[in-house]
Amino acid sequence: MSRYQPRPPSILDWPRALAYYLYIALATLVLGLWGLPQGLRGTEAANRVATVWLGQMLGAARVILGLRVEVRGTPPRGDCIVASKHQSFLDILALAQACPRRAFVMKREVLRVPIMGWFARKVGSVPIDRARGKEALKQIIAEVETAQARPEGLGQLIIYPEGTRTRPGQRLPYKHGAGTIQRATRLTIHPVAVNCGMFWPKRGIPIRGGVAVIEFLEPLPPGLRSSQVMDLLEQRIETASGRLFAEAGGLVPAESPA
Repeated sequence: MSRYQPRPPSILDWPRALAYYLYIALATLVLGLWGLPQGLRGTEAANRVATVWLGQMLGAARVILGLRVEVRGTPPRGDCIVASKHQSFLDILALAQACPRRAFVMKREVLRVPIMGWFARKVGSVPIDRARGKEALKQIIAEVETAQARPEGLGQLIIYPEGTRTRPGQRLPYKHGAGTIQRATRLTIHPVAVNCGMFWPKRGIPIRGGVAVIEFLEPLPPGLRSSQVMDLLEQRIETASGRLFAEAGGLVPAESPA
């Protein structure tokens, strides 16, 4: 069996996952209290705390779960949009670690999560109310333009074009947000394919060991119409995610729902 395929199911999967989640809770509490004074100093300091936390989360996944993430392609370093397939909490951790100045477009409910929600806002994440539709998109663009005008810039704005987590092999309609934001801000979009859901399921348990992959694909520079950008974005992400899914032992559906 390839190391890129999930480890066969085991009766130890559940206790390993429970032990890992207990570790997450303890480490988040300790690092959150330790990092609080630093987070109050601004975005850069909050990002340093986040980097330490991410290292702990992914390091514990290797030790406790036997699960690690391989990053392929070239993660961006400057101001940009990162548009990714989203399958589980694991790809959130992996993307955030790969992007040094990460900021997520996220549901506003995440702000209510103790410690994590506070730091998410401090590093520049943009909470939105998806029920507001066009108004929510205008809010994102306004916050991005404000961040671009700051001396330190925006960083890497991470957005999930499908708007929610999907199961491995599943495909949902792409929302136009990434293309609209690019048109307004002139930022390059970096597509990302993942197969993390093969190892860490949508509901978070049980978790299986192995080597999950996130892959940064060919960037999409500004200049095209939003509709063209979204067509190319969907094609690149879905094609590459299907390839990673097959590499992990899945069978790519002959047809995906529109």
